[in-house]
Parts: sequence; structure tokens; C-alpha cells
Amino acid sequence: MKVFDYMEKFGHEQIIYFYDKTTGLKGITAIHDTTLGPALGGTRLFNYNNEDEALFDVVRLSRGMTYKCAVGDCNCGGGKTVLLGDPSKVKSEGYLRAYGRYIQTLNGRFYTGEDMNISEKDVDYMMMETNFVNGRADMSGNPSPVTSYGVYWGIKACAKEKWGDDSLSGKVIAVQGVGAVGYTLCKYLHDEGAKLIITDINKARRDQTAKDFNATVVEPEEIYSVKCDIFSPCSVGAILNDKTIPQLKCEIVAGCANNVLLDENIHGDMLMNKDILYAPDYVINGGGVINVYQEFFPPYNHERTLKIIEKIYDRLLYIFAYAKKNNINTQLAANAYANERIKTIGSIRSNYIKNEKNL
Repeated sequence: MKVFDYMEKFGHEQIIYFYDKTTGLKGITAIHDTTLGPALGGTRLFNYNNEDEALFDVVRLSRGMTYKCAVGDCNCGGGKTVLLGDPSKVKSEGYLRAYGRYIQTLNGRFYTGEDMNISEKDVDYMMMETNFVNGRADMSGNPSPVTSYGVYWGIKACAKEKWGDDSLSGKVIAVQGVGAVGYTLCKYLHDEGAKLIITDINKARRDQTAKDFNATVVEPEEIYSVKCDIFSPCSVGAILNDKTIPQLKCEIVAGCANNVLLDENIHGDMLMNKDILYAPDYVINGGGVINVYQEFFPPYNHERTLKIIEKIYDRLLYIFAYAKKNNINTQLAANAYANERIKTIGSIRSNYIKNEKNL
């Protein structure tokens, strides 16, 4: 699919390619929708196979950020940057500062921060060149732990919806991916008495998680077919599709990963038809963006932020009820919820007010 085809299909405002000849920095920024406010979204550094794969990822991720901000009551739009390269080879002070200078050229239309393979230390270098960074170490910090916290509460909401009780004690939960977010989620689940089955392409990380939380380890390709109560995808996106959904032996899908469904209509309906409750990804994993959004309202308060993130529980229950009432899959119900908020706030801002606060 060509760039303008993507923009027309998903409703993007801008897709920007950029390059720095000194450091070899290469990336794509997608700004999806700024109706609610400036675009907000992390920066992902990944060794994509090709530019088409990177474009596909950034388009889906940025759209997801618009919805994530909308359902999380954040007055921001959605954006994302993907950087193309091997994280072990390309990162340097110059590389990250060059990226920061590029962000500064967008003049506040896009705020960014940590995501895959971008750390707090990396953000510190970016901040030397730009004012438009969130997730700063001296404020909200690493968003991974609070993302995990929100997913934990979201899983409890799914249990309440499915079984009438939100206790996870004794439940078998299969976790796909035990990186920064997945590992912390495993701790929350283990502490409540869940039995864990895990996988990860990183053997050392997988083995350490298994040791820490007494988890059973399976190979990556086996995780879809294990018998469990809850399947929790916490790795890459688009993993639920025509091939993997028929393998599932669970009652709930709820995890940290973005864009879990390859196709929202087809694969959302497939899960619904199998009577598998699906927690829409950008609703359940919205804790990270809710966390960094609080930096717009200093002083940042961690305890207050956690209370806001716990609202993911009630938000999911509302979306599940909406999906039932309208006989649609839960992903489409979440989209409707987000679109209604964007439409309403966009409408009340249609009249001109001098010095209007966009946040």
C-alpha cells in the first residue's frame, strides 16, 4: 500500500520521512489526529526488514495512540515515530541528538518519549535538542511499570466480566513476551496467585522470568495453543490472525501489546464467535500514555497517577457492555467510544477563543 493510500484509509494528517546524513538516522513519523490536542506517542527503534514494514507499523501505532489518548481522557492526539536500524549498532549521542533536533522542527505538533529500544538515558540526549519530550526521568520516568499496572487492572476487569469475580488466584495465564512491561505484569499476576506460562525469543530473559515467578516455559510458536484461562500478548502486534486464532484455548485475551489484531473487523469477530473476551489493546495498555500525560500538569504526582490508571478497570467494563448491547466485537466498541469523545470535544472547540488551552 502506498503512503497516501494509508493516509486515506486510516485518516492520518501527516506522514513524515526524515534522514540525517551525519549519523545515519532514518525514521518515519506519523501524526494521525490532533483534534484533541498535540500528537503524543513514543519512539520505537527497530531493525525492520524493509521500509514498507516500518510504514505499516508506524501507521497502525499512531492511529492506536489517537484512540488510546481519547479513551484515556487525555487531551492529546495520536502520533508515533519508528526509527530504522539495529539498536545495538546505530545509537549514539549524535544519533539521538539529531533525532531530538528533528522533533524540535515539528514545533510541538508531536511529543515523544520512550518505546521499544529507547531508554530514559536516550531521552536525556534527545532533550538536549528539543522541548517536546515526555517520560522524563526527573518526572514520570519509565512508563513500563505503570503500563503493566494498568494491564493488570484490565485483566482483572476481564475476569470480572467473564467469570463474575475479578480474582486471578489459580488462573492459568499464558504471557507472550517478558520484556520490560511483560516482566512487571508477570510479577503482578504471580503476586495474586496466578499460574504462569511464558515465552520470549530472548532465552536469557525467558529463563530469568521463569525462575523469578515459577513459570512454565514454552517455545514461541507453542504459546498460542497452550491450554489456559487467559492469553496475554505482550510482544509485537498483528499476532492474532487467521492462523493463530483457531489455535487459542483460552477464554480471555488481554495483554500489553499494541495492535494485536491483524484486522479489527475480521479477527475481532473471530474472537467473539469463539466466545473469547478480548480487551482492546489501546484501552488496556493505556497506563503508559496516561502516566506521561500527567507531565503536562506539574508537579507530577505518582500516587495520583496510579489512581487515574486504575480507571481502566471501569472503562473496560463499560466497553464490554457497549459491545454486548450493539452486538459488535469489543475492538469496534472501543473505537466507537474513542470516536465519540473526539467528535464531541472537536465540536465544542469549533468556536474561536483567544489563547485557547489545547491541553
